[in-house]
Order: sequence, then C-alpha cells, then structure tokens
Amino acid sequence: MKTRVGLGSDIHKLEKGKSFSLGGIKIPHDKGAVGHSDADVLIHAICDALLGAANLRDIGFHFPDTSSELKNIDSKILLKKVAKLLKDKGYKIINIDSIINLQKPKISTFIPEMQKVLSLTMGIKENDISIKAKTSENLGFIGREEGVSAQAVALIASNV
Repeated sequence: MKTRVGLGSDIHKLEKGKSFSLGGIKIPHDKGAVGHSDADVLIHAICDALLGAANLRDIGFHFPDTSSELKNIDSKILLKKVAKLLKDKGYKIINIDSIINLQKPKISTFIPEMQKVLSLTMGIKENDISIKAKTSENLGFIGREEGVSAQAVALIASNV
C-alpha cells in the first residue's frame, strides 16, 4: 500500500448579515464568510488537502470561482465530488487533521456535528476526522473578527 499526504488551506473575509457555513453546518453568528460558494473554509481546506495528496491540483482548478453554476453552491457538494474523484483514481481517505482559526464565535461545541456531516459526505469514519479550533488571541485580521481561516492535512492510500 502506498500512502500520500496533502496540505490544504483557505481563508475568507467575514461580513455582517452573511450566513456562516463551517464544516458543512450552519453556525449561528452575526457574521458569515464571503465567497463565490458558501465560503466554508474548512471544507475548502479539506478539498485542497485531498486533491494535493492525490496530485490532482487544487479546488480552484476543479471548481473555479468564475463558474456561474458554482455560485452559492453548498461546499459539501464539492467535497463529495472530490472524495469520488479520489475513489475513482484508486485512493482511499485514511484520515483528516484540521485547524479552524476564528476569534468568534466559539465553535468547540459544534465540532462533533461537523465530524458527523463531514464523515457522511466523504464516506469515512467520524473518528478519522480531527477538527481543532484556535483563536488568534485578538491579533491580526482573525483577532479583529474580519476573517476566518482553516488548514487541513489529509492522508490517503492506494494499492498502486
């Protein structure tokens, strides 16, 4: 069995009055992420990590932000397509490790629900998805609540 690792990251501006999708669920908050899709930074980072591990370029290559068909799309749809693409190429997702950088709201209570939704979307076990939440201790754009970022590492395997 051959294993491969990939790294992904994403960042989005936060804006008042926007819906906030994170890890495939809606998080109650007065601000939400701005983007072409639903701007789910965690899912986008996971997609990039998976695509990178399989040497299949990045999320922007497969799902360009110039596509009108992808405007406001639910990022779970993109993740499901990425997982299928990897499966079709002979890869199996072993695990995901991720970090969300966000000053507010506190999201630790939402992590089990995110793991459940992401596991169903990718077809892997909840226990194979690690999500950690960090603040920036009030420093920088994250500390000023102007944005949110996420990083993810994916381990995949193939029999090739």
